[in-house]
Amino acid sequence: MTTKSKSSVLGGKASSSPLLSSPPRQRLVTKDGHCALRPPLCSSESWRRTLGRAWLLALQDLWGLLVGLRWRWVLLAFCASFLAHWLLFACMWYLLAHLNGDLAVQDHDAPPQGHVVCVKHITSFTAAFSFSLETQLTIGYGTMFPSGDCPSAIALLAVQMLLGLMLEAFITGAFVAKIARPQKRAGAIQFSPQAVVGQHQGQMCLMLRATNLLQRPLVDVKVSAVLYKEHEGQALHQTSLDFHLDHLGQQPCPFFIFPLTFYHPLDRQSPLYPTLCEGTSNHFELVVFLSALQEGTGDSCQKRTSYLSQEIQFDRRFVPALGMDAQGRYTVSTQHFDTAHSKEPLNKDCVVQINGFRPAVWLAQAPLSETCRSTLPTVPVKSGDLLYKLSRHGLSLVPSRLPSPASISCPKHLQLGEW
Repeated sequence: MTTKSKSSVLGGKASSSPLLSSPPRQRLVTKDGHCALRPPLCSSESWRRTLGRAWLLALQDLWGLLVGLRWRWVLLAFCASFLAHWLLFACMWYLLAHLNGDLAVQDHDAPPQGHVVCVKHITSFTAAFSFSLETQLTIGYGTMFPSGDCPSAIALLAVQMLLGLMLEAFITGAFVAKIARPQKRAGAIQFSPQAVVGQHQGQMCLMLRATNLLQRPLVDVKVSAVLYKEHEGQALHQTSLDFHLDHLGQQPCPFFIFPLTFYHPLDRQSPLYPTLCEGTSNHFELVVFLSALQEGTGDSCQKRTSYLSQEIQFDRRFVPALGMDAQGRYTVSTQHFDTAHSKEPLNKDCVVQINGFRPAVWLAQAPLSETCRSTLPTVPVKSGDLLYKLSRHGLSLVPSRLPSPASISCPKHLQLGEW
């Protein structure tokens, strides 16, 4: 890998080599958006204190901890919490029966004179557990019931019911919140694995692409980024960046259902200008955030990714991924989503066929020149298709047809004609 100079980026020959040659480094944010920071190394005593403090903080945010767990752990917590609740009150009912002397009574239907049985037919721990389960789930088989003449049984029954209702509300709410999490919707947003630097509307821009894999649209889409740049002493400096769409500026994208390309101008005010345009060798990582609202619920979701220096290609453009099929319907080509081609000047004899995702060829009155044929890899194009003469310098498009049944070759990357 070679280091790009300012002249080669802004006005020199096109090149697709990565920006910097640097040893592999650990990411701050992975490509799928997870934090890659590792906990600091410390002694065993300090580690125990840190672990205890972390558990305390986690318990203070028990709701967030439960919602953020994987489903298998949520189901385990669901079962364990109810079993623990039933066992706890089974022990308390058994203790009440023991303290009241009910375990020594042979016949609870005919107790000794002057003895009040608090709960009928609790003669063992198994019976106490069964009564705790029936009470919490309001099954009420009828064989075991508390006596109205035992105030301790009535008080314990009220406490169990109150705590049981709180537990059910908490667990049910956690299930609903986990199912409705917008994080799963963000999983349907995909970024291009590489970003590109190239000319856009006469200005050098850093470009990245995002797509919505589901047919349900997202609204109020905003893309921002944070640049983590390494300075002397391996200190990271954080700077925010903005990305925008054509003709929208800083306004959010109102509708996101097909692949979009976001741009960041590389002017002298850009924090990326020294690295990308002047070729400084400082290590950096660009963390990109896409925030959007779900159309049906209004819930916000966010998708993250990151780009290292070797994941940025120069003098390239993304191949258009939106086209039209034979029936005139718009379609998205997933194979072209992350494809970029070099921005080579086109020969005036080349022609392009506007016909969905089939290879596009520009044709003049004369056959294709050898320059157009030999510049890039070629693909065949059938004769008789409607072709449009390349019109450069603002001239109008003129329709024409192939004069003879011949197979003509032209560059693959010219399809859909984005120049």
